Amino acid sequence: MPAQAKHAVLPRASHDDAARQAFVETMGRTVLPTLATLNRAAYGKVGNASMDRHRLRRTLSDHPAWQLSSALRLVHQEALWDSVIGSVERQLPNLVAAADRLRATQRHATLRLDPSLDVPRYLAAVDIHLMPGNYDGERIEDDISAGALYDRGVFIRALGLRGAYGEDYGASFGDFVRARFPDLAVRRVLEIGCAVGGSTLGLVEAFPEAQVHAIDVAAPVLRYAQARMESLGRRAHFEQQNAERLSFDDDTFDVVAGFALLHETSAKALPRILREVHRVLRPGRVAIFRERPAFSTLTPLEAHEIDWDTYYNGEPFYGQFFSLDRRQIFLDAGFRPDRIISDAVQSHEHGGRQGVAYPGFGAWK
Repeated sequence: MPAQAKHAVLPRASHDDAARQAFVETMGRTVLPTLATLNRAAYGKVGNASMDRHRLRRTLSDHPAWQLSSALRLVHQEALWDSVIGSVERQLPNLVAAADRLRATQRHATLRLDPSLDVPRYLAAVDIHLMPGNYDGERIEDDISAGALYDRGVFIRALGLRGAYGEDYGASFGDFVRARFPDLAVRRVLEIGCAVGGSTLGLVEAFPEAQVHAIDVAAPVLRYAQARMESLGRRAHFEQQNAERLSFDDDTFDVVAGFALLHETSAKALPRILREVHRVLRPGRVAIFRERPAFSTLTPLEAHEIDWDTYYNGEPFYGQFFSLDRRQIFLDAGFRPDRIISDAVQSHEHGGRQGVAYPGFGAWK
């Protein structure tokens, strides 16, 4: 696995931490891919192409191969966070102090929090992807532990393939926008659901002349994101906002982006968010999102394997989101039928050499 780039608020691993994290990484790289073989074996015995994912789940749930596969996935996910959380807890006072110093300067990255903002229940009520405390958990003043846990944990889970700073989503989609819309003058960019700011950094790199705004509902990850960006000397503006009610004026942004965001929103929140995206986009400008493929493009077994997260991985909206007609949700938000985007976005970090491609979809106004 490539090494994660260091910055001022990244938790450092002790010898034992590093050993546990290496075990989790090796399990993710070697054991988890073999689970597909177990699933195919179980499917070959009791499944068939006429089954939808719901019937297939009920049918496979008693099969030993599927039970083993599911148990190993769950063990890996829980072990992932366990391998990181000890280092975060031991170093938390020092990490918070470093973040406070970086927030006090704000020479490059700014932060604006809204203490009156209530984290939506559809996010606050669950530990998404089983991360202890979720994005918004706070135990001490100026807590950044959620950001530190997420930053290191996701790097391990992704096997380092999102870039040394986790910037690949933003950089790749920025490349895509510049190639697809070469005459588009990008002066203002908005990222929704920025978490720790990895993809934000990619957008900053992709649009160096633009003013980049990044929002999230959770203060701990925003504090971490601002400190992280400030320590790297890169310019971005982080704000605590609910994307269902953006504070920005109409026709404000040239690019609006979100990465692995929409599947974590409720059925009620999703249309509100996309209507807000349409509102703040300038005419002729583009909204682009990264999500896994829709169930309609997959085999029943593939859809069933993704739907595992709905039931066991703290992703309660997975199933409903990946069942949606993505074209229709943008039409409902006000975008025109001839302006819908659906493309695979080639990875910036790997230049396509490893065949890395991200499902991208969106629309231009």
